Amino acid sequence: MQLMVEMNFFLCFNVIVAPVKSFKKMSKIEINNVYKIFGSNPKSVLPMVKDGATKDEVLEKTGHTVGLDNVSLKIEEGETFVCMGLSGSGKSTLIRHLNRLIDPTDGDILIEGTNVMSLNTESLIDFRRHKMSMVFQRFGLFPHKTVIQNVGYGLEMQGKSDEERNKVSMEKIEAVGLTGFENQYPNQLSGGMQQRVGLARALATDTDIMLMDEAFSALDPLIRSDMQKQLLDLQSELKKTIVFITHDLDESLRLGDHIGILNAGKLVQVGTPVDIIMRPADDYVEAFVKDVNRAKVLKAKIIMKPSDQANGIDKNNLIKIGEDQFVEEFLPQVVCTNANCEVVDKKGNVKGYISNKELQKSLSKS
Repeated sequence: MQLMVEMNFFLCFNVIVAPVKSFKKMSKIEINNVYKIFGSNPKSVLPMVKDGATKDEVLEKTGHTVGLDNVSLKIEEGETFVCMGLSGSGKSTLIRHLNRLIDPTDGDILIEGTNVMSLNTESLIDFRRHKMSMVFQRFGLFPHKTVIQNVGYGLEMQGKSDEERNKVSMEKIEAVGLTGFENQYPNQLSGGMQQRVGLARALATDTDIMLMDEAFSALDPLIRSDMQKQLLDLQSELKKTIVFITHDLDESLRLGDHIGILNAGKLVQVGTPVDIIMRPADDYVEAFVKDVNRAKVLKAKIIMKPSDQANGIDKNNLIKIGEDQFVEEFLPQVVCTNANCEVVDKKGNVKGYISNKELQKSLSKS
């Protein structure tokens, strides 16, 4: 019985698809015209939704709930895509379609060009074991397993040897700052430490794609901020494709290369953090961003001009900043020196420049 429980759990958090030979570059993840309707007969309600009925109208007339309403988006390899919205907006429903914990009422989910809806049971198991890993809001750890056993669980399901499993698990435990706690049990750890175990477990399977469903929302603010920073640091090295679900705008803006905002099952805007803040698509998005402290959530690489587009910037008075630094970290130095910024990566390579004018524009709410 315990083995069956563990196997079912593994199917939830570890989501291989054979490489697709194509001459056309495809997005890592494509979601095409996806609808999800919850209820006793969703197919019968689908035409009503496609004709434009709202979520409230469908619920009132049919008793069915619209989870997703014609959602289409593309997620590129190596980016962090954040999907956000209020409770009931459909964001968690969306992420569960990617590893087929939920099947759509209509539409296609493609991973590297393969429609996951076409996978049989055996192929789906392989898909979940090798292609995707998942980090849960409530940690999802086995209470009877130690930290190193929890971290290595996905590798165990992949059939890795004890030696390899322990070696990789210790590497990931070290990567998330838990060295020395590998033989502890979950109930001996704080909430933040338990979430680090969940993150290490997702990293251990070395999947291309990580799904993170409200992964930090159960944590205290200071711990949450620390986990966000750790994820950014890890992502700058690993370049995973991450789909991150949250209801918190500051978290979205801090973590996301692109952000998709859902409202009542509809995808109302997709864009970079700068797009979302400066060019809100509608009143719903505008209400979200009106009180944002932009200096806390905009990174240098988001607002910089690439080196080959930085003609006209005075390079005689420059300060050097990291591409992943937030504006609030270097803004005081800019104010004091009236300098422009040279943006570099971790190896010191110049990636772009930020002029005083562009910096002021990025912080302006007008």
